[in-house]
Amino acid sequence: MTLTKQQRIAILLALFAVTLVGASFVPPIPQDPDYHQFADMRPLWGIPNFGDTISNAGFLVVSLMGLWSLLGSRRRVIFTEGPDATPYAVFFTGVGLVAVGSAYYHLLPDTDRLFWDRLPMTVAFMALFAAIVADRIDRPFGNRWLLPILVAIGIASLLYWNWSEGQGRGDLRWYAMVQFYPMLALPVICWLFPKSHYTGGGQLIWVIVWYGIAKVLEHFDGPVLALLGGAVSGHSLKHLAAAIATYHVLRMVTGTPERAGL
Repeated sequence: MTLTKQQRIAILLALFAVTLVGASFVPPIPQDPDYHQFADMRPLWGIPNFGDTISNAGFLVVSLMGLWSLLGSRRRVIFTEGPDATPYAVFFTGVGLVAVGSAYYHLLPDTDRLFWDRLPMTVAFMALFAAIVADRIDRPFGNRWLLPILVAIGIASLLYWNWSEGQGRGDLRWYAMVQFYPMLALPVICWLFPKSHYTGGGQLIWVIVWYGIAKVLEHFDGPVLALLGGAVSGHSLKHLAAAIATYHVLRMVTGTPERAGL
């Protein structure tokens, strides 16, 4: 049985509705104050928390590479239509701001600064999801409408969390949802809409793999530091792994074999 496009979209909307209802039944999730206690807080050259702060440079490097490729002379070669570049430009701009926001947070980790760490990450994450929808499902809708809607929803989830922290009853549920649903929907989208121009091939798998590695390194911050003899912590390596994931987004978009879905 072959599903129509409307039926496939209905499956994604149903998945979103189930996720939304599920999140509404979860109790409010406050920010764990121990989150800011990272394993490696050693200063170096006058820079507090040197490893976690400087390791964000990888995001800036990938951001500049991405913007140079997507907005420079190669743009006409990479994209069949000009608007196709928009979500990727927003993505790599967000990646560059991650370097700034995350470094700012790690210089003096606290909940107030954490907002500026998460904000650009959310913008980048939402832009990439919109790019995948535009490429695989509906180009005009993804580029023109879904991109600003998703970015606005992501920012709103963080503003709500920041407001709830100020009220003494922090609630991360909706921020968690805007991260969880795209990761849940991504394999479903690839299954239901296999044809792609920019987001096909192995590079998308490598994006997911390196993102997963980053989350594992983040979770085992202290054990990684101990395993490596105090050289570098799991959280510092998490930044580098996440930067590699964003690099594979660039390769996915600009690489001819991957763009062809090979």
